Amino acid sequence: MQEYQPYESPAYPVTFAVDYPDRQLNRLTSFFRLFVAIPIFIVLGSVAGGTWQWSYDQGEAAAAGAGGLLFFGPLLLIVFRQKYPRWWFDWNLELQRFANRVGIYVLLMNDRYPSTDDHQSVHLDYRYPEVRTELNRWLPLVKWLLAIPHYIVLFFLHIGLLVAVIVTWFAVLFTGRYPRGLFDYAEGVLRWQNRVTGYAVTLVTDQYPPFRLGP
Repeated sequence: MQEYQPYESPAYPVTFAVDYPDRQLNRLTSFFRLFVAIPIFIVLGSVAGGTWQWSYDQGEAAAAGAGGLLFFGPLLLIVFRQKYPRWWFDWNLELQRFANRVGIYVLLMNDRYPSTDDHQSVHLDYRYPEVRTELNRWLPLVKWLLAIPHYIVLFFLHIGLLVAVIVTWFAVLFTGRYPRGLFDYAEGVLRWQNRVTGYAVTLVTDQYPPFRLGP
C-alpha cells in the first residue's frame, strides 16, 4: 500500500543555495580577497555592462558598451508580444550565476577562484516561464514599484551582511573556518536578492518574493 504523502506548496520559482565550505579556507587569499578579486571584477564588468569613451586629437569621441542584464527587451516583448526569447532568458540566468560566483568569493564564502562557466558551489536556477499562461503582460510595467518594500528591507540586510563579512574575515584569519551562522545569513541575503531580481528585473515570474531568508 502506497504511503500517503502530504501536499506541499511549491517552492518559490527562483531558487538559490551555496555549498558550505566545511574545511579549512585559504587564509592568505582571504586576507587579500579584494585585491585578488580585481581580475575577475574586470571580466565581470566587461559582460555585466559598461561604457568606455575616448577622444582623438581632432576632438572626436567614441564610446562602446556591452553586456548587462536584459530588462527593457523582455519587458517590451512580454507586454506587446507575450513572449520571452529563450536566449535572452539564458543570458540573464547565466550572467546572474556568474555574478553570484564572484559575489560569494568576495564575501569569503568560497576560496576557489570564480569560474566564468562552471557553476562551482553556487546553485541558482529558475524555470523558463510559459509567458501566455504564467506572466501577466502588464505587470512588468509596475514590478519595480511593487518591489520597493523589498529594496528597503534589503538595504538593512546588506548593512548586516557587511558587518557579518568583517567578523568572518577575522574568523577565517584566526581559525580558517567560516562561522556557519554567518554563512547561513549571507546565503539568505543573496537568496532574497536573487528572488527580487528574478521578479522585478529579469521578469521570470509574477509570484511575489517572500519576505524570508530561508528557502
